[in-house]
Amino acid sequence: MNKDTLHRYLFDNADVRGEIVQLQDSYQAILSAHDYPVALQVILGELFAATSLLSATIKFSGDISVQLQGDGPVSVAVINGNNQQALRGVARWTGELADTASLNELFGKGYMVITLTPDEGERYQGIVSLEHANLAACLEEYFNQSEQLPTQIQLFADGKHAAGMLLQVLPTDKDNNDDFDHLSALTATIKQEELFTLPAADILHRLYHQEEVRLFDPVDVMFKCTCSRTRTAAAIRTIGQAEAETIVAEDGKIEMGCEYCSSTYTFDAIDVAAIFADSPAGQDTPTQ
Repeated sequence: MNKDTLHRYLFDNADVRGEIVQLQDSYQAILSAHDYPVALQVILGELFAATSLLSATIKFSGDISVQLQGDGPVSVAVINGNNQQALRGVARWTGELADTASLNELFGKGYMVITLTPDEGERYQGIVSLEHANLAACLEEYFNQSEQLPTQIQLFADGKHAAGMLLQVLPTDKDNNDDFDHLSALTATIKQEELFTLPAADILHRLYHQEEVRLFDPVDVMFKCTCSRTRTAAAIRTIGQAEAETIVAEDGKIEMGCEYCSSTYTFDAIDVAAIFADSPAGQDTPTQ
């Protein structure tokens, strides 16, 4: 069983669609960049699963960002990705966090920002407050506000595995709320351990064994950082040659790290000279 996949499914006798995402290696890759407290490991897992589910709903080629911000001990948690299910994420916090800290205890007065950036066309951004008890309920509120489609979301994470389910009414002219309410009640019975350990086909059979369900081929979900030596060199160029040379003179080098994957890129005086001469500054290979 591949632990990093997203499945889509449809009901033949109801205008309702669903998704299941199950994550392990990609989730661990996100956590490995920092020594996250237990509560943050959980919220990042839920946010990772949620972003994967959301990225499967977009109908264009482009990027997605789901970011939580607040005035609590966790200032930000974000997952960035694209419609190809390539995702990365990071969180910032201060102080000690209780293992069982709630969403509101982590972020205080906060909000969620969902940004969709198509390769072609205008960027869309939606904002919803973090007033509900958990991330799943906040996302359901987002869909209620932005798309006005009845949506149910289940999210689970335990530091080792992350998983989620999305159930949503298809946009049609028919009133299909009764079908959705029935299927939603069935979906709500899913248990964390089932989503962590069972293949998608077994999960659907357990939940909807009296329904006609079509399960589509899985899509791989992966951790993928977009940092590179070339991008880092471009960032150095923005501070100007004089400032860059001053840093090298004082420190002997410029060293920049990536928050998402912990890669470190080092530039000496020769590299800096090459950057401002519009010459290659070495290969895209980070030093760890």
